[in-house]
Amino acid sequence: MDRTFRRVAADGTATPHPRAVIAEHPIAIEVNGLGYAVMMATPADVEDFVTGFALSERIVDTVEEMAALDLHPTDRGVIARLAVPPARAAALADRIRRRTADSSCGLCGMDNLDAVHRPLPRVPTAAPDAAAIFAALARMRAHQPLNRATGAAHAAMLCAADGTIRLAREDVGRHNAFDKLIGAMARRGLAWDGGFALLSSRCSYELVEKAALSGCPLLATVSAATDLALARAAAAGLTLVSLARDDAVLFSDPVR
Repeated sequence: MDRTFRRVAADGTATPHPRAVIAEHPIAIEVNGLGYAVMMATPADVEDFVTGFALSERIVDTVEEMAALDLHPTDRGVIARLAVPPARAAALADRIRRRTADSSCGLCGMDNLDAVHRPLPRVPTAAPDAAAIFAALARMRAHQPLNRATGAAHAAMLCAADGTIRLAREDVGRHNAFDKLIGAMARRGLAWDGGFALLSSRCSYELVEKAALSGCPLLATVSAATDLALARAAAAGLTLVSLARDDAVLFSDPVR
């Protein structure tokens, strides 16, 4: 949507300033009829988002386990109804009963601190070098039309080993953008194929979790990594590259 703001310059001059505003709507995710989470997201590529969310939350292990996904737009948001096999549904029903809180910061469904440290799969050895990351950074802005229009969107990108950007997704939330990318890859049958993920955000632990669960060998982020992100990445064998800027990047090579 577009809105006109009042722009005030340093000298006090005020002028009308029209610009696009990013959409942020609730998406209620139901699994086999049970309410799982309400996430605030940009209502584009919703199928990709819910698919990636289901994989990242370990609701399913593969996209083939998603028996159905139906979207129901309403005047208050979108209801996403996901169907999974009975074997998955039984464990999930107990998990939902024990939920104590929802969070957009990656703690959905976790009812104790030990769950933050649940085991992650080991990821393949990273092959991309710094030159590939610089190449992807140089191309990044061209794949961020929503952010160019609004100045309020995060991006997640699937990059080839040489830095070519193969696929990109944007959202108001950094977690949502990565879920959209992972979901789009799963729905299209795409793999990392020796490439890497490039995100426009800082690197927090839940982004490491999503990367590891998707089999991503290297995660590069424009801003810095947290201590828990570094620890979780090392446990999974995931190479982290943080503070990825056009003049330098920081590698945190895991101990293998």
